[in-house]
Amino acid sequence: MSWSAEQYRKFEDERNRPIRDLLAQIPGAGVATAVDMGCGPGNSTELLRDKFPDAAILGLDSSANMLGAARKRLPGVRFEQCDIDRWDDPGPFDVMLANAVLQWIPNHGALLPGLVAKLAPGGHLAVQIPDNLEEPAHVLMRETAATGPWAGKLARASRARESRHGADWYYSVLRRECAQADVWRTVYHHPLPGGPGAVVEWFKGTGLRPFLEPLDEGERAAFLARYEESLAGAYPTFPDGTVLLPFPRLFFLARR
Repeated sequence: MSWSAEQYRKFEDERNRPIRDLLAQIPGAGVATAVDMGCGPGNSTELLRDKFPDAAILGLDSSANMLGAARKRLPGVRFEQCDIDRWDDPGPFDVMLANAVLQWIPNHGALLPGLVAKLAPGGHLAVQIPDNLEEPAHVLMRETAATGPWAGKLARASRARESRHGADWYYSVLRRECAQADVWRTVYHHPLPGGPGAVVEWFKGTGLRPFLEPLDEGERAAFLARYEESLAGAYPTFPDGTVLLPFPRLFFLARR
């Protein structure tokens, strides 16, 4: 699945809010090394660098398109292309950030202990995972995929985001591996100008990717038109053309 840095950055201010909220929970002292796993176009890496200006920062991403944008944005930061679950750098790192990326990676039961093992003693693993698969935008995404002429092509699309667990599961795993763990959930309500079409544009940069990738140009246009039509009932438009997009996110912060 290809990523587009340009599409992702359309809502950068809104996407940065949970990153700032997560970074605010990490103590600021004694951080010499930090890594941004799934750095995307570098917006999260920039916030990580701003939080820890004296630290050596590493950005990781599997997308060449995203890394190109990140390197242009932050020429003084080191970036590497790799998959997080195949990343073999042993560390140790004082801070490991994973913002809106682990939902694409399977087997969190094995992944999380492996990441914790890369932390320095006292280091922090800071993670944010979208927790919105039961929100109308995603339910309607799956329904649109299943009921159109493209249903055969999209039979596996909804499986692209790996199944996640609840807060209690993540807390249990992290407490076995770490000295301290904190888990919380926040629902952001993003005002988006442009009616239901703005919701479509938001998810074109993330959740819609597995549904659009298998389709040809004509099918994509038809799919998006039907999807946008279905969104109108779930996300009513205010008189000024704004829609309000609720977006639940699950956070956890663990100290080794």
